[in-house]
Amino acid sequence: MIIVTVPFILFYMLKDGEKLVPNIQSVFPEKRREQIVGLLNDLNKTLSNYISGQAIECIFVGTFTFIGYWILGVNYAFLFGVIAGITNLIPYLGPYLGLIPAVLVTIFDEPFRALLCCLVVLIVQQLDGNIIYPNVIGKSLAIHPLTIILVLLVAGNLAGLLGIFLGVPFYAICRTIVIFIVRLVRDDKSKKNQERLFENG
Repeated sequence: MIIVTVPFILFYMLKDGEKLVPNIQSVFPEKRREQIVGLLNDLNKTLSNYISGQAIECIFVGTFTFIGYWILGVNYAFLFGVIAGITNLIPYLGPYLGLIPAVLVTIFDEPFRALLCCLVVLIVQQLDGNIIYPNVIGKSLAIHPLTIILVLLVAGNLAGLLGIFLGVPFYAICRTIVIFIVRLVRDDKSKKNQERLFENG
């Protein structure tokens, strides 16, 4: 059902995307409409940065997995590296799904090489999970790497696989909205103080 409906949803979002912002603006009071546009731009930037960070992470995993397989002399090393990079988008299961083709190609003829393939994936995933992902995603979203790790741990415990997958972007979106609200309240207070000073003056 999702495979069938998503392309149609995407088509109409691209076709009528310019109508989205005016429709959202019309829901809010006129004095807030420009600020809502600013919030939508911030959310768009946040999601764009997250997607670009994920792309960088997948390229890292795919490239270094390919290099590891190539050093080991695994057939189709480049193809398996590409598969590892793509499947890395799937939390927890992704690295193992990406490993399966390389193991299947090597395990029957050279079991030791299959074991070395597992070691390559383990090393790449350790580097990715503890260094690359927190720093790349953290910098792209202006979030501290330690916060990223904590968010992943909490989201994984609360919602399992779905929490791991959506925890960071959800946190980033909530953070953007909270920052916007705080800035909005602060600006309103500043304007009221200026109005009072003007009236008293």
